[in-house]
Amino acid sequence: MKALLKHTGIALALLVPLAAYSTFSHAETGNMVTPATAATTPHSVPSVDLNKYAGQWYEIARLPMYFQRNCASDVTATYNLNQTDAGKIESVDVINQCKKADGSMMSATGIAKPANESGSQLKVTFLPSWLRWLPVGKADYWVLALDEDYKSALVGTPDNKYLWILSRTPTLSQSTYDKYVNTAKIQGYDVSKLEITSHSGAAQTVTQ
Repeated sequence: MKALLKHTGIALALLVPLAAYSTFSHAETGNMVTPATAATTPHSVPSVDLNKYAGQWYEIARLPMYFQRNCASDVTATYNLNQTDAGKIESVDVINQCKKADGSMMSATGIAKPANESGSQLKVTFLPSWLRWLPVGKADYWVLALDEDYKSALVGTPDNKYLWILSRTPTLSQSTYDKYVNTAKIQGYDVSKLEITSHSGAAQTVTQ
């Protein structure tokens, strides 16, 4: 059970899609998709194209999380789509990785399923496949804000406990970072506790 909880926590911290993008390049700001109305509680964006959202993401920052306490750097999440012959997305394979302080890598593999037709709310589990039928062990994953080109995103849990800023590259511009922080603050997250994630090969994660 202890190992199961650890894997579930690592996975929560990342989540979302595929397609390797250029390493160590600067993320473009672009226009950001946010909820239609300002909210003091978490509110997901109207819709997410999971085909575009799939691929590898780098964690830029996160709220402290017990299950990520051993993740010292290089936190990533890769999402692979599982589709029917007709092209409908049934689920998303989730592969989360990070580097520990001793340089070794740790990872967790799970599966996410759309909670509704919008694609912006998912249910994620890291339970073994033979236990996934149980009505427990599933966590909410909401996309709270998203760059229109799917280059960066703000994701979190609706209980305000967990929050992540993600990018297709290991770096994110200060202006984009600040926009996501402001969105999170409006939605009730304690952004004063945000921790910036470091990545090998990137001297600075949040850049001017």
